[in-house]
Amino acid sequence: MVDACAAPGGKTGHILELADVRLTALDKDSQRLKRVGENLGRLGYDARMHCADAADLDTWWDGKPVDRVLLDAPCTASGVVRRHPDVKWLRRERDIQGFARQQSRLLEALWKVVAGGGKLLYVTCSVFQEENQAQVERFLARHADARLRASVGDDKGELLLPAEDHDGFFHALFEKG
Repeated sequence: MVDACAAPGGKTGHILELADVRLTALDKDSQRLKRVGENLGRLGYDARMHCADAADLDTWWDGKPVDRVLLDAPCTASGVVRRHPDVKWLRRERDIQGFARQQSRLLEALWKVVAGGGKLLYVTCSVFQEENQAQVERFLARHADARLRASVGDDKGELLLPAEDHDGFFHALFEKG
């Protein structure tokens, strides 16, 4: 998630303050989407809100390619166990494959909306390879027009393991060629 970015001249602010952005927010869960809208409103911003499955493009996409996509993918939440210890009891090993299939489905659909030269940021709060590095490998193998942008991680994205002062998460930035 991008909280702030540097603007020309060294000025720092939120991305919505610094750029001409038309934001679209999607979630299948109407309550989560409502909270997104409330937070945006509290900050003085707005977005086109769609309560929809992001992979069902016909329900929300107008057919115009977009420059940037943030996919905060559903996952096992293994990286947030420190704050949510119940995750250890709520998840089973077989859940990993189910989430991986769902993540792949979302990546496939959302890649279609990315314009040439655009970027898709794939993010999970998981520490499992199947949801992260292996997902990136499979995606790149299927898409010759995708390249992974350099990061401080390895050539399959960046994994931050949980620590005393932060949760674990993973991200990979794809650029469409």
